[in-house]
Amino acid sequence: MSDLLDAAWSRIVGQPPLLVALDFDGTLAPLQDDPEQSRMSEAAAGALATLVTRPDRVRVALVSGRALGDLYRLAAPPVGTVLIGSHGAERALVAEHGLDRQDIRLTPEQADTLDALGSRMQSVARGRDGVWVETKPAAVVVHTRLAEESVRAQAEAEALTIGHELGSAVLHGKNVVEVSVLTADKGSAVTSLRMELGAGAVLYAGDDVTDEHAFAALGPEDIGVKVGEGRTVAAHRVAGTDAMTALLVALTDRVSRE
Repeated sequence: MSDLLDAAWSRIVGQPPLLVALDFDGTLAPLQDDPEQSRMSEAAAGALATLVTRPDRVRVALVSGRALGDLYRLAAPPVGTVLIGSHGAERALVAEHGLDRQDIRLTPEQADTLDALGSRMQSVARGRDGVWVETKPAAVVVHTRLAEESVRAQAEAEALTIGHELGSAVLHGKNVVEVSVLTADKGSAVTSLRMELGAGAVLYAGDDVTDEHAFAALGPEDIGVKVGEGRTVAAHRVAGTDAMTALLVALTDRVSRE
């Protein structure tokens, strides 16, 4: 971890600001069977609160598959954090009064497709224990985390078929299939944000298959951190959320001492 921290610190010193972009579930917050129970530890929350106080050196973003409102409610991020929700389809800045949103505007055709997706995905979940459907502003998600393996596999296969028929973008993550009527992914979202912020480098951390889009979009001066097990193109890996939190705390200590 010390080598990884040294690399991150060199990016701050040499190419400020460093964009610290982090997935939420499985990266900052341990995965839960009930997604409503996902929370960051006090240490992780404290690290983010410290990092946002130095926008000259560090900019902080949370990049999640969750709908923007849910991400804001569960993560309780500090003022100054950029939130990217729905895998890049939604974005907002956490301000003193709440969220400064960039609203999604769907065409009538996209809205009709979203309605059709919702109906079709509900049929996938109907009668299957542990499978449920979430509707986002531009996407429909089939969750299978609580289902038996055979049920999970069949539900995900059906959802993928529907997604490729109706969706503009289909994402297959851990026990989840998300189909959007917009084309968006975490890699494009992080690339766009770094350009707007003028970030010299990016530290991106995530645990899911969908985070691979962000890892693939990083350049040679950037730092990709895979959290947990699984194949990845990221150059670095930490064991889990506790190790990721320790890395952030160590980074904040260096920033605070500067």
